[in-house]
Amino acid sequence: MSLEEYFKRIGFHGSYDKPDLPTLMLIHKQHVKSIPFENLSVHCGERNVMDLEVIFNKLVRNNRGGWCLENNFLFGWVLREMGYETTTLGSRVFNSILNDYAPNETHLINKVVIDGVAYIADVSFGVSSQVLEPLELISGKDQPQAVGVFRLIEKEGVWVLEKTGRKPKVLNPDFATSSLVNRKETKTIYCFILNPREAKDFFGQSDFLQTDPSSLFTNKSICSVQTPTGFRALIGWTYSEVTFKPEEGVDVLDMRNITDDEIEQVLWEKFNIKLQNKLQPVNNKSFYTL
Repeated sequence: MSLEEYFKRIGFHGSYDKPDLPTLMLIHKQHVKSIPFENLSVHCGERNVMDLEVIFNKLVRNNRGGWCLENNFLFGWVLREMGYETTTLGSRVFNSILNDYAPNETHLINKVVIDGVAYIADVSFGVSSQVLEPLELISGKDQPQAVGVFRLIEKEGVWVLEKTGRKPKVLNPDFATSSLVNRKETKTIYCFILNPREAKDFFGQSDFLQTDPSSLFTNKSICSVQTPTGFRALIGWTYSEVTFKPEEGVDVLDMRNITDDEIEQVLWEKFNIKLQNKLQPVNNKSFYTL
């Protein structure tokens, strides 16, 4: 494993002699535009493991994506190798159907401290909840990005990440009432505390997420990558290209269903992914939205 291989994978050609904020912001943005957020292994007979070398081979050398327990685990290693003061944290994802957070920390994120200022780095939530750049760990401050306005709110030691976005403009009338379309202007994403975590703290959750019938990741096959103007996503058989239009106050959603015969081509042309095993798409109803 080497930083040079990782930098080539994300298209980073700058200097990394100094672990400063501009460099962190750049590699964060390059990562989410280059390495997809995806759980396709769960639906093509593979198994995700929290082994750094296995993850490096998958995401960097084999041009795959991964979920947070892979992407953010890898990104934490990259940051430490570059000399950043980095701490692994765990977060509980908000379920809008239950109107509550998951009982366990299933989402891995990283805290990075630069010149005494803390930031949250998260390269693996995907779709419209994906931060392009790290967020300053400060309560109540609006932090605008292309996807919308993020804010972190702290109360009694618990931090909550929320995002205020724009109205969806769905081009295909067949998807006007789709459950994949988010219609809430402001949505809660997850909560976390600042207690350090280790990889082993997520082993049980990794098994749960890819085997339990109630898990989001057994109920949906997901692949998402950010683009210069928005993001692309393949959820089950539904392929979407989302374009941010902040000047119009909308996000334009171009959605269509594809056939099983198109899956392989779409994964390759839109996400640069070539699977070794055949994908069995799944799109059961859940709280997940674009």
